[in-house]
Amino acid sequence: MSVDTPLNTQTHDAGALVLSGGGARAAYQVGVLKALAELTPESESYPFKIICGTSAGAVNALLLASYPGTFKEAVARLCDLWMGLTVDRIYRSNWSSLLGNLLTITGSLFNQGIARRRPLALLDNRPLRALVDEVIPFGNIQKNIDEGRLRAVSVNAMSYNEGESVSFFQGSEDLQEWRRFRRCGERTQLTIEHLMASTAIPTLFPTVKIGDEYFGDGAVRQLAPISPALHLGASRVFVVGVSDNRSPVHWGKRRKIAKHSPSLAQIGGQLFNAAFIDSLEGDLEHLDRVNLLLDSVEEKALPELAPLRAVESAVIEPSQSLDRLAGRKVRYLPPALRWLFRSTGATTSGGGASAASYLLFEKPYLGELVDLGYQDAMWEQDKLREFLRPRTQLVPTEHKSLFGIRVKPATETSHGNPPS
Repeated sequence: MSVDTPLNTQTHDAGALVLSGGGARAAYQVGVLKALAELTPESESYPFKIICGTSAGAVNALLLASYPGTFKEAVARLCDLWMGLTVDRIYRSNWSSLLGNLLTITGSLFNQGIARRRPLALLDNRPLRALVDEVIPFGNIQKNIDEGRLRAVSVNAMSYNEGESVSFFQGSEDLQEWRRFRRCGERTQLTIEHLMASTAIPTLFPTVKIGDEYFGDGAVRQLAPISPALHLGASRVFVVGVSDNRSPVHWGKRRKIAKHSPSLAQIGGQLFNAAFIDSLEGDLEHLDRVNLLLDSVEEKALPELAPLRAVESAVIEPSQSLDRLAGRKVRYLPPALRWLFRSTGATTSGGGASAASYLLFEKPYLGELVDLGYQDAMWEQDKLREFLRPRTQLVPTEHKSLFGIRVKPATETSHGNPPS
């Protein structure tokens, strides 16, 4: 995990929920949250005081943070939302929109690659803006903070002007902004613009202007995905990822070599994986390695390692390949998108099913992801109940460096132990 200097004041047992990006894959997070809602003690109406989201995970995070009721009610609302989604509620999928955007991109080549009217993108995501405006009451975020339900909420976006990752956060008055290499935290009142910026997948969705800067998907250049939660005062973190790579079931296995060169979608899929998955997995692996290192130190010597502090963590990630699930569901897409996916190789045979897994906002696929997330979390229900158990823990007010350490046996993915 990153070496940081949180400047927050003392807090009591600040649990953080960290939701990664991943487009349609974020439906998996909804299934995990559904299980958490069932496992949360009745005495805990809101188990996470800090909520951090990136890209599609930011949509889930802000809906939870803005909901006026209990955590269980918010998760139920989130489930209803995802199970009612279709591609056309996220981006326009008709022939005229798709071909029109392709012509605009081609026309930009005669204008130094710059659009004349609105930012360039292959897909028009104005339906997503309308949906978010309908279901997320941004004004409730500050109300939940003032009433003590929340300590802070943040969404991540990437600045095209500065080339750095920006964590826009809204929270308690004692929280301070931070700056590190290629990343910073900026206090603000969160709006639909911050959310749309966080979800603006490069080349697919248009960039968003906030102030004098243009921003894109928060997963891009996000070097330390868990860092915002720690800066905001988390003493324990619950991370929901969208990759199956951390499961030991898949370690050491290599897929068969393709008989053709990589398709456009296969190349794009790997770029998406690099943006949405690799940074989080690297941060978690660093966390695991530091935990093993600190576990090897005698207890009496731990005070000499100050200002390191303990950060309890739990991680849930898919136990099945989301690429394979997506490859079987491409047929449910509208005709124009089916043509686009098949012509670019975004299918199992084309090697680019990974790209399809991020854009397949259709119920047959989303429903399987929700069920899988619920199943994976319930497999670990005993550990999760322990993690969700209320307790009080003081957090030191200032740290020159900070690593995560699990203060109980590791709760990793749905299968097995952390990498050595």
